[in-house]
Amino acid sequence: MSANRPIALSIAGFDPSGGAGVLADIKTFEQHQVTGFAILTANTIQTENEFIEIQWTHLNFIIRSVETFFKRYKISAVKIGIVPSLNYLNQILSVIKQLSPDTLIVWDTVLKSTTQFEFTSLDDRFDLNEILSKIDLITPNYNEIELLFPGFTTNQPGLQNEIPTNILLKGGHHPSTTGTDRLFLKDEITDLLPSDKKCFEKHGSGCVLSAAITSNLAWNQPLKEACRNAKIYIEKYLNSTSTLIGHHYVS
Repeated sequence: MSANRPIALSIAGFDPSGGAGVLADIKTFEQHQVTGFAILTANTIQTENEFIEIQWTHLNFIIRSVETFFKRYKISAVKIGIVPSLNYLNQILSVIKQLSPDTLIVWDTVLKSTTQFEFTSLDDRFDLNEILSKIDLITPNYNEIELLFPGFTTNQPGLQNEIPTNILLKGGHHPSTTGTDRLFLKDEITDLLPSDKKCFEKHGSGCVLSAAITSNLAWNQPLKEACRNAKIYIEKYLNSTSTLIGHHYVS
């Protein structure tokens, strides 16, 4: 392991197609010169256009894996992907914060697959604010933010200020301003506009974006800069092929 590379950890599902989950995260980490570790929350049977089956990893196994890594390594940033419940997520976060309070955490809020398979149960959402207070950034799209916070996109008064984390609202599903991401920081809202680069739909593009942000945070980039640079990376990735599977080596 190179002594001058930061370490990032992906805690996410295994997608055998490599388009999403830990495989996509590790590819992205490597392109950013970050040493990547991974812990699987789930194993899946899927392709880039079909989701078939999932097997969740027992929470105790995840916790022991997290403890093993954090007791051995200095992990600068963590990206969390699919989880079966908010309680499952909360327990992972609590262990990370206990072992390494300064580690930055990004949660890619993948609540459903594109084929509408539901990953995360929101039944225990009364703990949501407590959970989000342990996270540095969440990266929902417009559908996901409405599931988490109904009324968010209709500018319900005061709602944005009540959420105890930073939010990168991805614009890929926005009906009128497709490609414009909106970053909600504590006292600031910044629009990240798309370039004129031609983009093609990609399986797992949200995973790649959040992993790129995590990589940039591991390099100590400020959050706004980390998101801006990640947007440049994801646009190159979306431009790399015309198929649902992209190339991570993008010039």
